[in-house]
Amino acid sequence: CGMHVFHERAGKGSRIVWMAEPGKEREFIFVIMPGGQDRELADDDYSHFGFALSSRGDVDAIAARARQAGCLIWDPRDEPYPVGYYCGVRDPAGNYVEFSYGQPLGPGAEEMPAP
Repeated sequence: CGMHVFHERAGKGSRIVWMAEPGKEREFIFVIMPGGQDRELADDDYSHFGFALSSRGDVDAIAARARQAGCLIWDPRDEPYPVGYYCGVRDPAGNYVEFSYGQPLGPGAEEMPAP
């Protein structure tokens, strides 16, 4: 997804990292730290974070890593516009995270019609 760790520190026996896109470190960041509780989302709850990637191959690569780690929840699949090609993973706190290609956002979005 193009993000990188641009700050990290120790915090009460854990590691805390700040992540952002290169050059946008003062605009939008994720702060990642241990904590929270594992939770199960309801079967009909598809709340998630989403990240646009540069290619189907990038989606497949993340899916392969997630499968190996045991956290792949949605195998890569194609859906009609505007959904595109995507996969989903579950983070350690139980949140769903989608990685997609071909949606009208992120790389290549300028050439696509608005949904």
